[in-house]
Amino acid sequence: MKPKKTNTSIDFNQDANFASTLDADTPISKTQLKAEADAQQDLGVRLSELPKDKLLKLDLPDTVLTAILDTKKITANGATRRHKQYLGRLMREIDNAPILEQLARWDGKHTAENAYFHGLENWRDRMIADGNVLSEFIAKYPKTDIQQLRTLVRNAQKELAAGKPPKSSREIFKILREVTQSAAQTDGEETSTEDEL
Repeated sequence: MKPKKTNTSIDFNQDANFASTLDADTPISKTQLKAEADAQQDLGVRLSELPKDKLLKLDLPDTVLTAILDTKKITANGATRRHKQYLGRLMREIDNAPILEQLARWDGKHTAENAYFHGLENWRDRMIADGNVLSEFIAKYPKTDIQQLRTLVRNAQKELAAGKPPKSSREIFKILREVTQSAAQTDGEETSTEDEL
């Protein structure tokens, strides 16, 4: 017996509207629904890890805020799991876009601050290791108190050699932070006055 012949030539150039109506009419799969529910639950858990002052800035509904704050009080494993599911249900009922945007802003700011502090630590460590780096920093930030910084670098080198606590090293970090922040503020003021002209 011969197998039935099937039509293998499919016209893929059919009306484009057919594809879009197909997408609109097809129901969301259980896998997609589960993934979305898990994402909402994960967002609720992430919010429960934030400090209270940040939670208040998010302007959450009272029920959601209360549930998030209650998360920290629950310690039993089964209760924690059930509460996270409850939190996920509550999160599905609100618009999460503003929350996600604010969290992204906070994450970006935190990352930028970390990079800034690592840069200052790098300057400090290089100054203590090599005296020529001090000249490089002063060339970049001419309003630096050269004498004070030079003395602190010398003291930090002595403390490092003697194995003493890094008191001068901490002072160098403070000075570098003050100098770079005041330079950034000065640059910001000059930019704003140029914009006004």
